[in-house]
Amino acid sequence: MDRAGGREPVLGRPLRFIHHDAVVSTNQTVRQFIAQGDFGPLWVQADRQTGGRGRRGREWVSEPGNLYCTGLYPAGADRAETARLSFAAALAVAELADYFIPRELVRLKWPNDVLIGGAKTAGILLENGSEHGLNWVMIGIGVNLQHHPKDTPYPATHIFEHINSDVFKSEEPEIPTPETALAIVANAFSKWKLIYEQRGFAPLREAWMERAYQIPGRVKVNLAKESFAGEAIELGQNGELRVRLENGTIREVHAGDVFYEVG
Repeated sequence: MDRAGGREPVLGRPLRFIHHDAVVSTNQTVRQFIAQGDFGPLWVQADRQTGGRGRRGREWVSEPGNLYCTGLYPAGADRAETARLSFAAALAVAELADYFIPRELVRLKWPNDVLIGGAKTAGILLENGSEHGLNWVMIGIGVNLQHHPKDTPYPATHIFEHINSDVFKSEEPEIPTPETALAIVANAFSKWKLIYEQRGFAPLREAWMERAYQIPGRVKVNLAKESFAGEAIELGQNGELRVRLENGTIREVHAGDVFYEVG
């Protein structure tokens, strides 16, 4: 028995998909499984969220037609290693976009934003922890499929906006619905997760760098207690962003807000 509620952790289940019409957030719904000792693997998807949140508690507008989902998986003891699964999630969402639009439009911005034509189209929030003596990882994903929020402090877009009009001339046009999108993302994430577990971070790093947004490129980095500017030069061996300062010093950024200078 576990000390939290007398339940045995539920392990070894096949991948499950759970759909809701509306929830406060898919992350919050997944936490209910965690509290019961169920660490997946599973994906929760909702047509609408009433209280979705992104990084640093920022509101994520959640109107119907887009993808709002959270995956839950058992995890290893090394939390830093588990945190690098956010790059697997970013690559999975990029492959979702590839399915509908030209690959050259899709780029990845450190640490885990997916951009189309330089505008944000998806956000990823990874959390990990332990419960009942076992470790878990939760991957919240929001993808703008059919519309995007207005008046954002950064450029935003959605996948449907970039689909070639010739697609709609076919008898069965491929339209990015939330259900189709989740199937693609879950499959691609499972693929990258397995590659990571079998071969380490290097293959993910290589694939991510092939899609990197403005690396090399001038950036401003805002950390909790300081800000600095420099040139982003590469993704490090552990997922950190390596930035060269004016004096030649290399700073390794593990968490923070990064703004790229355009033009």
